[in-house]
Amino acid sequence: MPLLVMKFGGTSLATIELIKKAAERVKVEVSRGYEVIVIVSAMSGKTNELIGWVNKTSSIYDAREYDAIVSSGEQVTAGLLALVLQNLDIPARSWQGWQVPLKTSSNHSSARIEEIPTQNLRTKFKEGMKVAVVAGFQGLSLDNRVTTLGRGGSDTTAVAFAAAFGAERCDIYTDVDGIYTTDPRVCEKARKLNQISFEEMLELASQGAKVLQTRSVELAMRFNVRVRVLSSFDPSPDQSGTIVCKEEDVVEKNVVAGVAFSRDEAKMTLISVSDKPGIAAAIFGPLSEAGVNVDMIVQNISDDGLTDMTFSCPTQDVDRAKNALLEHRVSGQIHFEDLIADTEVAKVSVVGIGMRSHAGVAAQMFNTLKDENINIKVITTSEIKISVLIDRKYLELAVQALHNTFKLEKQV
Repeated sequence: MPLLVMKFGGTSLATIELIKKAAERVKVEVSRGYEVIVIVSAMSGKTNELIGWVNKTSSIYDAREYDAIVSSGEQVTAGLLALVLQNLDIPARSWQGWQVPLKTSSNHSSARIEEIPTQNLRTKFKEGMKVAVVAGFQGLSLDNRVTTLGRGGSDTTAVAFAAAFGAERCDIYTDVDGIYTTDPRVCEKARKLNQISFEEMLELASQGAKVLQTRSVELAMRFNVRVRVLSSFDPSPDQSGTIVCKEEDVVEKNVVAGVAFSRDEAKMTLISVSDKPGIAAAIFGPLSEAGVNVDMIVQNISDDGLTDMTFSCPTQDVDRAKNALLEHRVSGQIHFEDLIADTEVAKVSVVGIGMRSHAGVAAQMFNTLKDENINIKVITTSEIKISVLIDRKYLELAVQALHNTFKLEKQV
């Protein structure tokens, strides 16, 4: 029988009524002849509640016990959904990560999936099981301790199962009905895409689009897993959603696929850094060790052996970045005159595989921002992406203007 992976997020399973609606969706796919693996998140808000309980015990805690606690939310929803499916006369059972077993690294709270043996589930499917409800976000380390995969771990779990079992497709049910050209809450002209390439989705996700987790897209691209994003709240059993697939399977040919943005960005500049071999390593090594997620990097022209180094990072990482750099200046490992942090910036990116073969996208983007009197602070590019840092107060204006410039409301 063909196999389908379905994933339901926390907002899709927030109440018993919503769990029953999810079960009805699973029933439709079973009636179409599929064996189904359902990956579930914890009920909305439960993981945060569990994390809060852990934090109340101590500011320093055993990460292994942290994972044992926060993974319990998914176990509850897996059991509840299995019970509801059984009430619909569908042979179903719940599976915790260790029962599969989903094997991971030992990096607690941020483990990486290493292997998903298929034998246990395949044996149960042969014995008549129609639906395996698997607790997402969790696995088993080599020392037989429960691990969790970090933020968005259930998306990654779903794509990994689809790859391991050779599923026909991986359906991600969430609170939106697909991938849009930009956030509809910012631009009312935003259009739902029927298809988008893995590369475009990966860039959009990494630049601020929050529909799919970046690691899950990376995994889908690596193993060519077709992913479909659907709404849990659309009652239609035949909604189309958005398919994330190989570039050659994409029918829409817009030069730019979408505009992504990230509000909570900061621009940090080191003034008068020694311009010599190894200085970049001396700066960004300590930032990496401090867990600072550096994105855009720009080095100015050298003057008298000194230069300025600018980088961007999430605003939540600013204090860690400052502490790491100042600590290394005190120890003499880095020399700079001043450290300036601008926490009132935002990042806006245009993404599209058509940029590989169409010149002038950068000029259009920069002219649009010029016409709106929006100053660009930092620019970075890749083969299919152009990103800029601008003042945060102009974010909505920039997104709307760029959406209009590239006519993203129209399908080509």
